[in-house]
Amino acid sequence: MKTFITRTITALFFVAIMLGGILWTPLSFFLLFFLVNFFALQEYAKLVRHIDADYTEISSWHRYGALIAGCAMMLAFTGSNFERNGLSLGEIGWAMSFIFILILPLGEILMGKTFSLKTIGYSLLGLMYVTVPFGLLADLRFTEVPGYHAPGYLIPLLLICFIWINDTMAYIVGSLIGRTPFAPAISPKKTIEGTVGGMILAVAAAGVFGHFWGHQWLPLQHWIALSAIAAVFGTAGDLLESRLKRLAGVKDSGNIMPGHGGFLDRFDSLLVAAPFAWIYVSLFVR
Repeated sequence: MKTFITRTITALFFVAIMLGGILWTPLSFFLLFFLVNFFALQEYAKLVRHIDADYTEISSWHRYGALIAGCAMMLAFTGSNFERNGLSLGEIGWAMSFIFILILPLGEILMGKTFSLKTIGYSLLGLMYVTVPFGLLADLRFTEVPGYHAPGYLIPLLLICFIWINDTMAYIVGSLIGRTPFAPAISPKKTIEGTVGGMILAVAAAGVFGHFWGHQWLPLQHWIALSAIAAVFGTAGDLLESRLKRLAGVKDSGNIMPGHGGFLDRFDSLLVAAPFAWIYVSLFVR
């Protein structure tokens, strides 16, 4: 009972922070995911240290340099949205990203106990896995959709909601009729019935809402496509992070949220779904 209460309080607090950050202003949206990116990168590095002990030998320059590079890349994705006196956060971010990514190997050579392209690759992979998706999500927020009356936060919010619906429905359907394991070596509790059921119900919910109420913001086909992307690639993101945790031999990526794990545990689906949603929006919506 105590665990249930803790999980509920944490979940309500998490939802309140998420909605406040997403809906308030473009700046609050950026600050929210800037912080999420910062902590998720640290959790990724911790997982890698469990997977490969060589990563524990990297220098402090490498460790903090990768974090700064991730923060700089997030700044870069803001573009010209936060500009003052002719200088924007985006320009500062691009300059810092270039500098830190360029001199990261040099610093490792000079300051590390050993030099390994493998450990450099782990850090660059972390930036691609964590920071780029959050940056693309910010780009979706900052770029207006021409010809539609959709607020800037609509598509990122829909993506998160569709992922939540898919996960919830997959759990319910899997609990009721799930029999066939989907990926037993990675996530033993996932079933094919639950996974497919969650996807179908997420797309159905998006179609119903888009048909009756959402057409004022986006045409129905975009509601269906975005929900399908969230369901399919969100599930892939969940399995990918589960695989990383199994390789690392840990249950959760972190413990920042009691009863819910870490930031990677909460945003694993979004990390894979966001880039594909960005591609779809860039090609067919904008």
